[in-house]
Amino acid sequence: MQDRVAAACHGSGAVPRSPGPAAVPVRRADALRCTPLGRRFPDHVRATALIAPGETVLVAVSGGIDSVVLLHLLRFRLEDWALRLVAAHFDHDMREGSDADAAWVAGLCRAWRIPLVRGHADGRLRGETAARDARYRFLAAAAARCGATRIATAHHADDQAETVLFRILRGTGLPGLAGIPAARGPYVRPLLPFRRTDIHAYAAAAGLRWREDPTNRDLRFSRNRLRHEVLPRLEAAAPGATDALLHLARCARAAENAWDRLLDSLESEAILAEQEGVVVLARPALLSYYPHARSRLLRRIFRRLGALPGRGGTRAAVEFTNSGRSGASIRVAGGIRLEREFDRIRVSRVSPQAEPTADRSLSIPAPANGAGDAVVGGRRLCVRWTLGQDRDSDDAVALPLAGTRFPLEVRSWRPGDRIRLSYGTKKLKKLFHERRLARSERHRIPVLADAGGRVLWVVGVARATPSGSGEDAPVLRIAMRDAGTA
Repeated sequence: MQDRVAAACHGSGAVPRSPGPAAVPVRRADALRCTPLGRRFPDHVRATALIAPGETVLVAVSGGIDSVVLLHLLRFRLEDWALRLVAAHFDHDMREGSDADAAWVAGLCRAWRIPLVRGHADGRLRGETAARDARYRFLAAAAARCGATRIATAHHADDQAETVLFRILRGTGLPGLAGIPAARGPYVRPLLPFRRTDIHAYAAAAGLRWREDPTNRDLRFSRNRLRHEVLPRLEAAAPGATDALLHLARCARAAENAWDRLLDSLESEAILAEQEGVVVLARPALLSYYPHARSRLLRRIFRRLGALPGRGGTRAAVEFTNSGRSGASIRVAGGIRLEREFDRIRVSRVSPQAEPTADRSLSIPAPANGAGDAVVGGRRLCVRWTLGQDRDSDDAVALPLAGTRFPLEVRSWRPGDRIRLSYGTKKLKKLFHERRLARSERHRIPVLADAGGRVLWVVGVARATPSGSGEDAPVLRIAMRDAGTA
């Protein structure tokens, strides 16, 4: 994308009212106040706090009536707010004449003394989605370069009704019915409560001119068919259909706000631990929630981990919390893994490119002083061994030299590993289960074994019962320290 930022990016939007000889005519202020939009707009912006006095606002201006009216409102109806306005125009280069629209917007901004940022698509954009993505990338970059704290777009109530109807036809859920938000991040939509008729009435009162985009009437686009064919027929069959869609969006938005408050409470009950890329949940708490609440909570956590599986993936995740046995795991679309660990559900983000770090065992060849590193389950361990007459501690074991078969090996546990305890031998698998160690953690626990494969120490879990030796018998003290992720 190539963008040209006017030097006026460093100027002020709070400029004298006189727009200059090339300006679009501006009628008397009282004539503008007589229109519903002109009368209600300042109070609406003030009440919703979408924009604050003195802010720098980047205004997306296509040249169409909606964006021209929005720019005029911000420039001339909020003069006492001392806003610093910067206009932004993106040329999608998807039709003939788009460069003329860009030049027209540049002339308008010169006349109204508003700085302009212009952008142009790199290469051919295919389809509405690609055009929208490119436009929003441009707007975000332009706002950053101009120091804008708000990015204002000209979506209005009729756009909202079309969005809700479009989503209904695609089978949306309640969040989709909420439609376009008035604010999301830096993006604000001050015209969202106002109808298209309000915008046209204001443009007529202000004597504004604008550019018509011929693609807005191209019925090959789904949006245009809804706007020019479906909604008019709905209004003819059921007068007030558009208002009903807007009411539905408001109700859905209120319900979503209530859900957000409820999920905050459920989250505080269900989340046991959280770190980068991992959330651990209490399964009993999850099972106490209604399935739909559980589904919403899981989707919120998925979003926080940077993924959002579809309906099928969410259903699979909810079912796993119901019936997945301890030790089982599933992966759902979007790179999310769920694992059950006794009464815990571990949710983690799994990168498809991530390759697990290979384990690296460490050999202690003989009873002598030494040091080395091992990798067990992605953990790098610093190991140090010394001759002496020391005792066991939390991070060290003292092995009597008599009866110990060298070389010793520091490694991860293996199926079939057993350890001798005071009451007999036991498989490590059973020992882990008794200690309620999750499967996801067992591979990260270091094991010390002798030359015959006998397990002498399971670090942090158990040590083998030592053979009889005098208290003053020489020992090899082996200490391990976690050095972080390998």
